[in-house]
Amino acid sequence: MIDKRLLSILVCPVTKAPVEYDKDKNELICRASGLADPVRDGIPVMLESEARQLTADEKLG
Repeated sequence: MIDKRLLSILVCPVTKAPVEYDKDKNELICRASGLADPVRDGIPVMLESEARQLTADEKLG
């Protein structure tokens, strides 16, 4: 779970676009970059090397 205040200030490290929290996958999603950053033990790991590529369906929302 991500604190709502923290989520409101986080941005994608690649595009600087806002991110969304996907509770089911425990990831921060950036549709602009097409990346999903993992959240481990409540801490966002916002490194491009740790992110996974979104699928085409995930990019559309």
